[in-house]
Amino acid sequence: MTILLMIVGLILLTIGAEALIRGGSGLARAIGLPSLIIGLTIVAFGTSAPEIAVSIGAAYTGDPGIALGNAIGSNTCNILLILGLSAIVAPLLVSTQLVRLDVPVMIGVAGLAWLFARNGQIVRWEGLVLFALLVLYTGLLITLGLRRGCDASDPIPLCTPDEAAQPPQPAPRVLPSAVLTVVGLVLLVVGARVLVSGATSLAQAMGVSDLLIGLTVVAIGTSLPEIATSLVAAIRGQRDIAVGNIVGSNIFNMLAVLGGAASVAPDPMAVEPNALQLDFPVMMAATVVCLPLFITGGRISRWEGVLLLLSYVAYVVYLFLSATGNEALPAYRVGLWIALPLAGLGIAFSLFFALHTARRRQTAG
Repeated sequence: MTILLMIVGLILLTIGAEALIRGGSGLARAIGLPSLIIGLTIVAFGTSAPEIAVSIGAAYTGDPGIALGNAIGSNTCNILLILGLSAIVAPLLVSTQLVRLDVPVMIGVAGLAWLFARNGQIVRWEGLVLFALLVLYTGLLITLGLRRGCDASDPIPLCTPDEAAQPPQPAPRVLPSAVLTVVGLVLLVVGARVLVSGATSLAQAMGVSDLLIGLTVVAIGTSLPEIATSLVAAIRGQRDIAVGNIVGSNIFNMLAVLGGAASVAPDPMAVEPNALQLDFPVMMAATVVCLPLFITGGRISRWEGVLLLLSYVAYVVYLFLSATGNEALPAYRVGLWIALPLAGLGIAFSLFFALHTARRRQTAG
């Protein structure tokens, strides 16, 4: 029954997110926003809506472990699993704006959330600060989109040359888009309640913490819209939306999901020691590694996608070995201490090669 509840909740969340994305994207196109801005705002918010609904619902009902684990786990999942899978499907091109503005913002808000959590709790005023930053960031993106529009010759373009060359498309009608948006929100709220109830029961039945369930089952489940959106965008060649969706979702997860959960929680949101010692550092490392990956030639190659995916598998395996006290954990930990520096060296070499190639081109020019 518990598993059935979670499946029903995930189905409702997925349908609700799809309706919200379609409705929100229609409203955004009606006012003339470029696709990158839509990916960073409307699509990112829509695909993060399950995380928002689940975490706020869990925090409000007194399950901070699920709320926190969902926010942290979704960010780690977005970068290592979804970005990795998308890059394996098709090497991803990275917009200049992402490198100069959005990725530094993503790193900054993740670091701020970790700083707030260092004392073992996130209090209401800290949640409100995070949520206020969300309003400022979204306002900045929409202002940039409306002011600069879709001009591929812009020094920091908000769209691809192909998109700029397309003739203007008729704007969607506002009323159907608004109805879809409302329906999506309703389904998200209902689906979140069902999923949280099932996840809490599963954690109790398995004898593991709410944090572990939030980091794995709930985080992957609520990331299904991001997985579907980014993979479909990568397959269709809309690689600016694929990457923008992930970066935007991670920013929303820290500011809206974690900030919103801490704002509505009746008590300060407790942060377990395991989250501070492992899960926050892993999320932060995955977030920071995006910058060198994105700089290397302005693209994420297939081998980099494989590296991200293997990192996520290694992290999830470690979580379950640690939670169950498996005797293989010490040997596995030693293996990670050997593999991680090698992966770091590979990324550093790739970054050095890309910068060296760019410098040679500038000299030749």
